[in-house]
Amino acid sequence: MQRQFARCFSCSRIIFKGSIEVNSKTNANGSFWNAFKWFAIGGGAVVGSAYTMNQIYNGARIDPSLKTSTTSLKEISPPIYEDPQPLIEKLGEVLKNDQISISNSEIASHSDSYWSTDHPNPSEKPFAIIFPESTQDVSKILQLAHQFNVPIVPYSGGTSLEGHYISTRNGICIDMSRMSTILKLHENDLDVVVQPCVDWQYLDDYLKSYNLLFGPDPGPGACIGGMVGTSCSGTNAGKYGTMRENVIALTVVLADGTIVKTRQRPRKSSCGYNLTNLIVGSEGTLGIVTEITLKLWVRSKFERVAVVSFPHLSNAALAVQNIVKSGLLPNAMELLDKEMMKFVNNSGQVTSKYDELPTIMFKIGGQSEAICNEMTLEVQNICQENLGKFKLAKDEDEKDELWTARKVALWSTIDEGRKRYGQNVQVWTTDVAVPISKLVESLQSTREELDRNGVMASIVSHAADGNYHALIVFPEEQRVKVTQIVKNMVHRALSMEGTATGEHGVGIGKREFLQDELGPEAVNMMRKIKLALDPNLILNPDKVIKIDINENPRND
Repeated sequence: MQRQFARCFSCSRIIFKGSIEVNSKTNANGSFWNAFKWFAIGGGAVVGSAYTMNQIYNGARIDPSLKTSTTSLKEISPPIYEDPQPLIEKLGEVLKNDQISISNSEIASHSDSYWSTDHPNPSEKPFAIIFPESTQDVSKILQLAHQFNVPIVPYSGGTSLEGHYISTRNGICIDMSRMSTILKLHENDLDVVVQPCVDWQYLDDYLKSYNLLFGPDPGPGACIGGMVGTSCSGTNAGKYGTMRENVIALTVVLADGTIVKTRQRPRKSSCGYNLTNLIVGSEGTLGIVTEITLKLWVRSKFERVAVVSFPHLSNAALAVQNIVKSGLLPNAMELLDKEMMKFVNNSGQVTSKYDELPTIMFKIGGQSEAICNEMTLEVQNICQENLGKFKLAKDEDEKDELWTARKVALWSTIDEGRKRYGQNVQVWTTDVAVPISKLVESLQSTREELDRNGVMASIVSHAADGNYHALIVFPEEQRVKVTQIVKNMVHRALSMEGTATGEHGVGIGKREFLQDELGPEAVNMMRKIKLALDPNLILNPDKVIKIDINENPRND
């Protein structure tokens, strides 16, 4: 309050000073009283009514007369944040010493990732790293950050790809790694409550002894909190859905430290707004998730693995469409292009050679052997109708061997890039999603553009839901060219009624496409929601939507 009053008084002094300067040129004898009049009318108004507005509208960041349902970027003032040092000193009074770090190594490890498509400028790093151990800790941190007006960036697994945890402002990073406990398994209800830094693979291994399954399966190292933030999915999405379909309830700490539980545990509820899905996919810009209740599935008792190569990409894509239209739901249906299969063969990580052709890898599961066999036969028939060469694993060892190609897809592409460009090869992993009927056209056009430009890349698709990834490896001198190819890939998807990102999220890397996909009013609606829940704009600033019209240009 004192700090805000001081700002208002400072404004009054400026008005007062300006009045003296203006009046001294026109009427020196009356300058003091004219200036005093200006102060009483103008400066007094600043100290009085503007202070009240500052409380309500955060320093007149948004014009209170604009009673609209949306807020455009030009309607808000660029955010101004405070020095983090006083906040750190205050946090030292409420947290343990080992919960606060300002070491250079910690700051560096929380500033950037080799895998990210968007990298920070030299000045973009956190002032300190904070390690909360409970929901109450997070609440204290945010309450004080809100009070001291210091930006916050949440961090869990550090595997995000679109610059989600770049500290674009001089603030603090909240590392959730000490909140990594599976809190409660409700076996009979098929749900589990976890903290945000539980690794999804650890959770899935834990559930195996209960014959249960957590559906989404993104890349290694991803944690549940970050998965909620981006609404990611993985190879199982065609059957089990994305995080949005697998999160039942959340405990969320809002920007001012308020703790909210979004709903109770039943599988269905029509009680009030869907706060859960408001937070899922919000990338830490609306609140920080501290507990997650997840939907679980019964694990397939029987599972087959098959690899099917096709003469052309169009044959493979048509097989995918026919399988989906038939109502069959394989546990996984992954489409790898011929470049990917070549890289896998060259990797030295597989014992047998694969056809270097467009290939679909299937996991087909069921609760009885008869059901599993019947589904496998139907999939085989559809693939063979589309000229597919079908190979079914005979035993567990061959299952592992056949699926290895999918597991090593990314690494084999990177290895191929290092062979050609050396250890400093750059990696750009990006994704889009389109309606299934448009998958082959979108994917084939991207492949052709990569080849025309001499850019090394492989493509893999979670084919059942039209989502595909381009894994691009390149020397730094090709960055401008690769950036344009990615933009074309996204705009091509949007022209087909697709999306700029199926599961990686927006972060910074794909902000420019949000308006292209949804239109300005949808983005302005998001900004209105952001301002309502985070009036000081401290939560993961500059991610998803722009908040500063004067922001320095980035890659977007």
